Formats: sequence, C-alpha cells, structure tokens
Amino acid sequence: MKSSRNRASRGFEAEGLVVFGGTASTHLAQKICSYLNVPLGRATIGTYPDGETLVKVEEDVRGKDCFVVQSTSPPVNSNLMQLLIFMDSLRRASAKRITAVIPYYGYARQDRKSEGRMPITAKLVANMLTSSGADRVLAMNLHADQIQGFFDIPVDHLTAAPVLARHFQREGVENAVLVSPDVGNIKFGNDFSERLGSELAVVHKRRLTGDSTKAITIIGNVEGRDVMMFDDMITTAGTVCEAAKLVRSHGARKVFVAAAHGVFAGPAVERLLGAELSEIVVTDTIEACPEIRAQLKNLTVLSVADLIGEAIKRIHEHQSVSALFRLAEDGE
Repeated sequence: MKSSRNRASRGFEAEGLVVFGGTASTHLAQKICSYLNVPLGRATIGTYPDGETLVKVEEDVRGKDCFVVQSTSPPVNSNLMQLLIFMDSLRRASAKRITAVIPYYGYARQDRKSEGRMPITAKLVANMLTSSGADRVLAMNLHADQIQGFFDIPVDHLTAAPVLARHFQREGVENAVLVSPDVGNIKFGNDFSERLGSELAVVHKRRLTGDSTKAITIIGNVEGRDVMMFDDMITTAGTVCEAAKLVRSHGARKVFVAAAHGVFAGPAVERLLGAELSEIVVTDTIEACPEIRAQLKNLTVLSVADLIGEAIKRIHEHQSVSALFRLAEDGE
C-alpha cells in the first residue's frame, strides 16, 4: 500500500466516525485523521491536583463509531489508565461502538507464568480494556500472538512489516541477510525474509537478567554480508546490541536494525550508541522524544498512520482488515 495522504477519502463515507487521540499518541492520531480526512475528536485530558486522570469527551458521540488511539507505552500505567477512562467516558456518553486502537500494547511480555506465583498481566489488561467499554481492539505487533486469545471481543492484529520492508527495498541493501535476534522472533523475521527475498539467519541467546542477554551463537552465514536485523521492539536494546556484536564477530559488513516499537528504556540509547549500527529504524507506534532523536543520529522513524488509518476505514465500513495486507504485499 503506497503512502498517500487523504487517500482514504476517495469514496469513503466518514459519517458517524470519530477518532480520538490520547496524550501518548497525539501526533499519530492527527496523522491518522489526516489520512481519513476527518477532524480529530475533541476531548479534554488533564490531571487533578492529587494525580488522578481526567478525561472529558467534548463531542456528541451518541450512536457514533468511536476509535481511541493510545499507546500504553512508558509511563505505561498512566497511559493505560487514561485509555481506560477514555473508553468509560465514551460508553457513558452512549457511543455505538468503541474501538481501542493500541499501537503499542504495554504488559505484552507478561503473557504467561514463567514461574510459580507470577501473574499473567497481559490477560489482566485485556480484561480491564473489555470492562472499561471496548467493543474491539486494533493493535500492532503484539509481542505474542496468543494475546489475541486473551480477549473475548474482536481483535485486529496489524504488523508493521510492510512499512519497514518498503524502507529497506527503497534503500536497496545488496547482498543482505536477514537476522532474527532471538529464536522466539523467527516468525517475525521470516515475514521480512519473504517480503525482501533474502536468506534468514537466527541468533541463539540466553537471558541473564530482565534487561540483559548473552548472544551465544548464530545459525546461518553472515560473513561478508550486510545484516538486516528485525525485532518486534527495542526496549533496553540488550538483545539487538548483543546480536549485532555477534554477527560482526562472524564477518558481517554492516548491521541495520529495525523494530516496530522503539521503547528505548533504561540503558538503550547508551547501548545503541556503542553498537556501531549503520541505521536504526522504528515506527511511530511510540512517539520518540526529541532527546532520543538528537542522540541517535542514525535513527529513522517511519509512520504507520496510513496503515492504521486504512484499518480503521475498513472496520468502520465492515470490510476485511486481513485483505489490507494482501494490498500491501502487492504494493498498492
């Protein structure tokens, strides 16, 4: 799917559609509205003196199809709470349908009990979203596919793969090999491999602590090749930096890193600065702060606004969302 502002307006009937943006995704919501050629829904979002979140919808939403764009990115708890309150406001204002558009789903990595007496917080968040009034969820690159099954409401799961793949197709990286930085990410890496027609190699790692990993070995040949490394998210950057170090020790020429979500938490920026990466590519599912952009000179941020906007259009018109990816693969 080619990026074309206001493309959705051609033959698109937006009557009854309202798109709101939370404070974590204000710019992305504005871009989505630009694609759909609709105004951004008006709402007052603030904080009471005691720290409680205030959300007041300033639109008449009775009988309307409402979409709330809000990543539950850091600070995760306050952004998640804002989303929950937003949807409760819409439900009490008699919205016909409420869709939680969550470009980045916080708590997604807590999707199972890794040991005794541990919670499954991703399921808890799913329950909270449903209880607050969500009729459906539109998310992008969930850390684990099974999270879709945590919901008893429809979930449309998008992938940023078409956006990221087109970027590297335009750059024309030659003699490239795709590398999955860990075994658990093979499915995501294989998606890119098929789109770009490149070989796939896999790094085997061992997690040492919550923010530290050790790359053990690589399955595949990277000697004399340009490596494109894809992950669903860059959080503390321990995984991708260790993997980049490993592929360089095996003779890789250049290393490009791409991820759907640029969380950049804790020591991430420091690690990335020392990793000798040719380019770091993320999308705007999380808004990169100016300080990070200033430090990471090799950072490229791509927009998924058109992709999400087209999905919203299709949901509003009761069309297939999965067909959207067939169009993307055909370059439309």
